[in-house]
Amino acid sequence: MLDHDFLVLGGGTGNAVAAAAADAGLDTGLVERGRLGGTCLNRGCNPSKKLIHRADVAESVRTAGGLGIDAGIDDIAFSDIVDDVAEAITAKAERMAREARERAGLTLYRAEGRFVDERTVEVERGDGSDGDGDDDDGDTERLTAETVVLAGGSRPTVPDSIDGTDETPYLTSDEALWLDALPDRLVVVGGGYIAVELGHFFSEMGSEVTIVGSGDTLLDREDRDVAERLTEAYRESHDLRLGYRATEIGDEGGERVVTAESEGGETVEVRGDRLLLATGRRPNSDQWHVDAAGIDTDEQGFVETDEYLRASVDGVYAMGDIAGNYAFKHSGDKEAEYVVENAVHGNERAVEYPGMAHAVFGSPQVASLGKTEREVSDARAYEVGTCAYDDTALGSALRDEGGFAKAIVGADGEVLGCHVVGPEASTMIHEVSTAVTAGADAETIAETIHVHPAISEVVQGAFRDACGVGLPGL
Repeated sequence: MLDHDFLVLGGGTGNAVAAAAADAGLDTGLVERGRLGGTCLNRGCNPSKKLIHRADVAESVRTAGGLGIDAGIDDIAFSDIVDDVAEAITAKAERMAREARERAGLTLYRAEGRFVDERTVEVERGDGSDGDGDDDDGDTERLTAETVVLAGGSRPTVPDSIDGTDETPYLTSDEALWLDALPDRLVVVGGGYIAVELGHFFSEMGSEVTIVGSGDTLLDREDRDVAERLTEAYRESHDLRLGYRATEIGDEGGERVVTAESEGGETVEVRGDRLLLATGRRPNSDQWHVDAAGIDTDEQGFVETDEYLRASVDGVYAMGDIAGNYAFKHSGDKEAEYVVENAVHGNERAVEYPGMAHAVFGSPQVASLGKTEREVSDARAYEVGTCAYDDTALGSALRDEGGFAKAIVGADGEVLGCHVVGPEASTMIHEVSTAVTAGADAETIAETIHVHPAISEVVQGAFRDACGVGLPGL
């Protein structure tokens, strides 16, 4: 049995915690079965946004004629694009692994890991990739530590309610990013952020994309006005079958067939060359066998934590997707800071998420902070302000019909929510995030002098409307 002072399970954001523990003088182990960097680097945020940037460029070229610019696309080297992104991602993951192996006080276990007792993890090495040069295939060891941090992530999930998943080839987001050939016709099941982002990517690359979603809009968890605007935009470039829940998938002569049913019993059937199931994610707590360690989880399998990110077992902390507080890389990064403070340095700082926002990188982009109007409508008095891109100088120049910002403000001036749909929404939301974090109220945002004619005037305009101060200078 090998003993460590500190053990981190999961090499995504957990890699930063392991490095901090080793630098603090703790004998630290890091267990990760795949490449360091976790989902975000290898199968999520990083590669998807690198690919989506290419889609955005293609879209800009295709729509340039509306601005009087004669431009066109002769060819898209799809496989070269994917290879270029894969090469960049692989290089970064390999650099992270090399740095981990060279860090004093840190032992990297490239292995499957599972709890077998409290703060005791069995690792099974499968490919000799732990860096010692030996063939460790099949070797198992038990690792114990005084402190264990579970940063084990999440994975795509497919509902049991869909028949045919055992017999029918399909993609999840893990595989869809790395196709070596562009599908002529792609069917996407799901209406959330993965469906929206990858639908945009494949559509601009040249695929005919059909999206089958159970909600009556895409992104139905977003503010209703935003979701409706995004859905309207996607109808122009995608075949949308909304209000239908997929019940069965099949393979007929290499063609993927999806059968879906509405609440009223109406059935539709759609076909494509490839099928992407973007039907949500689930925490990896079961793969880490957390029950063997007595670690409590909720009904969905997320590890339950207190305000200090401590799990139900002494000496165990949980962070990131597996803890279920938020499913964002940026929230996981923030939680890593608290885990380092609490678990490494022995302090007790309650985790806070001031100004927490998120974005969806489709076309148009969507960004959101705080509550939707539906979430506040029955709870308290509030005011809503909106500003269309077309109401601002630069926004109108972008020719984005229908884009807007929406501010939701409490009677006391508190910023209850802000939602943006349109170009650069993912960037514009940050002025609101910064203001909320600093304790500013809605009027402060409304009265802050904005550079004219910067696109951020769209957000300012929404807050000026909510606060009743008009839209001068826009």
